[in-house]
Amino acid sequence: MHRRIRRKSKLLTTAATLAVTALLASACGGGGGGGGGSDQEKTTLRYQGAVGQVTLPELAADLGYLGPVKLEWIGNTISGPQDIQAATTGDTDFGGAFNGAIIKLVAAGAPIKSVISYYGVDKDSYSGYYVLADSPIRSARDLIGKKVGMNTLGAHVEAVLDSYLKKEGLSSAEIDKVVPTVVPPVNTEQALRAGQIEVGVLGGLLRDKALDRGGIRPIFSDYELYGTFAAGSYVFRKDFIAKNPTTVRSFIEGVARALEWAKSHPRNEVIARFTQIIEKRDRKEDKRAIGFWKSYGVPDKGGLIADKNFTRWIDFLREDGQLKKDVKPADLYTNEFNPFRPGGPDSGR
Repeated sequence: MHRRIRRKSKLLTTAATLAVTALLASACGGGGGGGGGSDQEKTTLRYQGAVGQVTLPELAADLGYLGPVKLEWIGNTISGPQDIQAATTGDTDFGGAFNGAIIKLVAAGAPIKSVISYYGVDKDSYSGYYVLADSPIRSARDLIGKKVGMNTLGAHVEAVLDSYLKKEGLSSAEIDKVVPTVVPPVNTEQALRAGQIEVGVLGGLLRDKALDRGGIRPIFSDYELYGTFAAGSYVFRKDFIAKNPTTVRSFIEGVARALEWAKSHPRNEVIARFTQIIEKRDRKEDKRAIGFWKSYGVPDKGGLIADKNFTRWIDFLREDGQLKKDVKPADLYTNEFNPFRPGGPDSGR
């Protein structure tokens, strides 16, 4: 059996284990906060952040858009799958990940629901697959046997890599010989320049800083492959939503409006706000990288979710043998709480 196939099987087993753990926690009453009316709802949401970055909920909180809802930072994550796994098991109250990772976790039985898009791909916000300027790698076939450094396995950048390889005509056996390798994002550029990996996946601030230093060139990007699209969503556990509907609504309304605030204000003003947020929270971060921020990449108004955000990855996972269960978009998301939904309070904006 090929290494990539073994790895995929392990990822599915892990997802199934986490789903069972979450179901047991739910049965015991864990992770849901207070029950009953709005006066008993949980109004402090535990979450994971990202080093040197400002997430949409953090921006929403700073803008005063979350109403009575408070955020409690418990640490940072570099992995979407890990972030939604933490939400699934009740270690955090919400998490965000690539939509393909959400599909796999729901298919394994995880009681979670996507509620709003929080990151995407556009001409300014994308992940590029880079090699050194003098690398002999020029095409998809040249990637066979090569190590591709990425933040995590089983998520956005690996799915895009496999889609690219398949589109370029590589067989399943050949695709299995390309070696996705976990490298922390802050170390990817260094690992590429040191020859520890042959390809490094770089996005956002880290990509622009690396390009500014020179000496690397792209093979392809997710934007070149798919164009503009919403790529990831925040999720809550279903029991948390049921017990805390007012809190969840306040959170989603605030995040949706923060997204539109970032879209409608000049980039330098947004970056200035980010810089102030990073300084105020005092997590001993380097705030210089935030100056490279350009976009959250979410094209849809207020982060509204559509079937198309999931159908591409449902089809991909099914064709790739990673999805055995019949999963429909309606099983995966809701726009019920989004103020920009048709008929919602902000739908006319």
